[in-house]
Amino acid sequence: MSIPARVGRYRVERRLGSGAFATVWLAEDDQLESWVAIKVLADNWAHQPDVRARFEQEAQVLRRAESERLVRILDVGELPDGRPYQVMTYAGGGTLAQRLAKGPMPVREALGTAVAIARATEDLHESGVLHRDLKPSNVLIATIRGSERVLVADLGLAKAIAYASGFTVVAGTPGYMAPEQSRPGGGLDVRADVYAVGALTYEMLTRQPPSATKPVEPSRLRPGVSRAVDRIVMRALAAERDRRWPSAAAFADALDAVLATPRQHRNRIGQAVGRLTGTVLALACLALTAGSVHTERWVWVSDASGAVSLAVPPAWAGQLKDAGWNPAAVGLPAAQQPGLSVAQDINLWGTEDSAGPGVFAGTAPREIEATDLPVHPRCARQPGRTVTVNGSTGRATRYTGCAGTSISYSEVAAGRLYVQIKQIGDEDLTDAILRTVHA
Repeated sequence: MSIPARVGRYRVERRLGSGAFATVWLAEDDQLESWVAIKVLADNWAHQPDVRARFEQEAQVLRRAESERLVRILDVGELPDGRPYQVMTYAGGGTLAQRLAKGPMPVREALGTAVAIARATEDLHESGVLHRDLKPSNVLIATIRGSERVLVADLGLAKAIAYASGFTVVAGTPGYMAPEQSRPGGGLDVRADVYAVGALTYEMLTRQPPSATKPVEPSRLRPGVSRAVDRIVMRALAAERDRRWPSAAAFADALDAVLATPRQHRNRIGQAVGRLTGTVLALACLALTAGSVHTERWVWVSDASGAVSLAVPPAWAGQLKDAGWNPAAVGLPAAQQPGLSVAQDINLWGTEDSAGPGVFAGTAPREIEATDLPVHPRCARQPGRTVTVNGSTGRATRYTGCAGTSISYSEVAAGRLYVQIKQIGDEDLTDAILRTVHA
């Protein structure tokens, strides 16, 4: 496809790339002395009313959204031969597809990029639009004021959310399309884009898109990916959209919570015991036994604020993290809340096929439902049951035989309290530990 040496005040330098419908050219804005990208609709499509309308609609959507996380439309026009064009932000860092072709992304870089894509997607949703075609070639990397920034582009398939239930034509790119996108008339909502962001995250972590049938956890393909990240990404990729994150913002909040977690857990149990409050010490005197399990030798711990405390067997008391937590890690509203983790080895605690028992307990800004809790797909789920924790009635679900080992997890929600217990072996101390929890 050819283009005049000048388009208005823009001096065309060279071609940046071509797609099925358009070609993008690098040009210089002589007046503002800056580089821009000019996207020109292909000649064979320029006279197709539906394609031309879609091309023009893309510019309108981007202009209306006016987000610094989306490619910006600076100008529009028509070449002398009738082909429409858009003048857009130039992203000198290329596309995410080009970045992935260079080799594996560091895990934290991949997660940070995923957060940026999710935030851009949320901006689009807030403007009332679904993208429907998020993929690596539609994510651009620009350098703005000396810093790299991720920009979402190519809204050629974008549609208004208000009309999503009436979509009748299959549109999208295999590998990144939510299952409901492949069913004409299936109806879409923002969770279709959440699936695509999850697929992009999966590929950034593993260098391959997720399997359309049953993807394996990223940690099984890439060392250094935590179980917390596994849960976040696999929830985004759930085949049933009701099981996905409810929004791109919720997905981003969960990843932000992981990124905010310090890599090294400096506090040891011995350092923390001296900070236990008088209230906690008094509790120790009141709970010498818990059912048939004797707890008089158990170690009592609390978070830094003293708001959450519990007791664990001495063998579990290897490391303590007492600085609180962000409930966004399990899909709840983002907020800094009281919480603690105590385990033999906190770094191994979240890995389902590695030894090391432990407990997490934390409060949330609202009551926690059983459906909010993490699931463990590599474990056998046991029937849920009613429990009482700190005076609140809730639900506990135990997952056993994780990854073919004797490891089990108990997931507990009671009022605004969330508790996760990892155990090794056949003895189940869930009830004994829950009876020591104070929040």
